[in-house]
Amino acid sequence: MAITICTNMIKRNIEDELLKLANEFPVVAVLGPRQSGKTTIVKHTFSTYKYVSMEDSDSRTFASEDPRGFFKKYDKNVIIDEIQRIPELLSYIQTITDNMNEEGIFIITGSHNYLLMEKVTQSLAGRVGISTLLPLSYNELLNDNEKITLFDLLYKGGYPRLYDKKIRTSTYYNSYLHTYIERDIRLIKNISDYDLFIKFIRLLAGRTGQIVNTVSLGDDCGISHNTVKEWISLLETSYIIFKLQPFYKNYNKRLIKSPKIYFYDTGLVSFLLGIKDSDEILTNYMYGNIFETFIISNLIKFNYNHGKFINFYYWRDNHRNEVDLIIEDGDIFKVVEIKGGSTFNKDMLKGINYMQKIPKQDFHNFSLIYSGEDDFTYNSVNITSWKNSNYLL
Repeated sequence: MAITICTNMIKRNIEDELLKLANEFPVVAVLGPRQSGKTTIVKHTFSTYKYVSMEDSDSRTFASEDPRGFFKKYDKNVIIDEIQRIPELLSYIQTITDNMNEEGIFIITGSHNYLLMEKVTQSLAGRVGISTLLPLSYNELLNDNEKITLFDLLYKGGYPRLYDKKIRTSTYYNSYLHTYIERDIRLIKNISDYDLFIKFIRLLAGRTGQIVNTVSLGDDCGISHNTVKEWISLLETSYIIFKLQPFYKNYNKRLIKSPKIYFYDTGLVSFLLGIKDSDEILTNYMYGNIFETFIISNLIKFNYNHGKFINFYYWRDNHRNEVDLIIEDGDIFKVVEIKGGSTFNKDMLKGINYMQKIPKQDFHNFSLIYSGEDDFTYNSVNITSWKNSNYLL
């Protein structure tokens, strides 16, 4: 079945990938955080499909109490939004798709990564094409508004409603946190102390781009080591944060094996850090980490939006020699340093210079991403503007 795109909205880079998946699988699952634009993109891309949301209490009751009747009404070419609310529908979808033997029958969305993925892999193995929609990437925003600055992007972040509705940034993120706690976190696990959980998220924002010591974080927050691990897992599950694992191929005896923690959205980080406007970004003590978070999260968005299967790591040895990012694309390993300065200087290449001297190393492609505007080469290292960092993929 051929499916076509309609127009009249900000171009999301994931559209083409969704269409490909709908022509390859009977079910397409679009995962991602709340308010990343999942509903908008699937209704836009599959505009002829029927739509039903499990956030709607009447629809949720109908689907839960009479699933057979539900699928008589929504039997084909249907978008089922926030399906993690009624995961038992997935077994019915399996039966329907097996009987029809067609592609693009159901489009489902969900805001919980692990919870939904576990059910999807159990019920729809081999029948579902999976895609992840994160908040707007910087190139999507630059294409829509060429006047937006780097510091605007770092401060405001990429949640679509901030740009569609002209909401004040602080007002939006304050509401987002309350909504996130009420709807998502408490659906997974009831956290009774809301203020303590918010304190934890704020402390974690101050550690974005860093290896997190769970014992130290627990002491700062007044919670146990195990609770820290549990809450980090909750934040991963609902697409607030992600982990960057260490790269240790050929160096496994010398490398630190703890992951780094990053937020998917720098606007949320800025809000949690108490940054009041974009002018404060550059002078904030966390600027370098915010810029690094911004670059790595956008590379991950590009990866998802274009259906790529590229792996990302960081590199650090037990002497604290470090490189911010290793991009593994098949047999190619790219070494990337990320620096927030807008003026290049050779000291930015300290980590790369160290790695170039390692004997029998597997890395032959070296790049520096910085906040400047120009691209050039310095001593065989590609110096790349933040605007063009996607070209590394």
